[in-house]
Amino acid sequence: MAKLTLISRAYCHLCQEMELALLPLMEEFGVDVEVLDVDADPELEALYDELVPVLLHEESELCHYFLDVIKVRDYLSKIR
Repeated sequence: MAKLTLISRAYCHLCQEMELALLPLMEEFGVDVEVLDVDADPELEALYDELVPVLLHEESELCHYFLDVIKVRDYLSKIR
């Protein structure tokens, strides 16, 4: 099972929107999403502070700011 990582922050409306938008893809592909708080980790904050939300699979950045459903669906189809 693939596991995606969502770099997020608590007070970010774009982060909340991306997390909700991921639900159908999680169900469709059976993937898990781990949500990490960018503000809780100085290394993550240095990398992604102004880019959140950021969706990753391992080291691959799939999208940031908004969920690119087509790109993520295509990506998940290839790694299945």
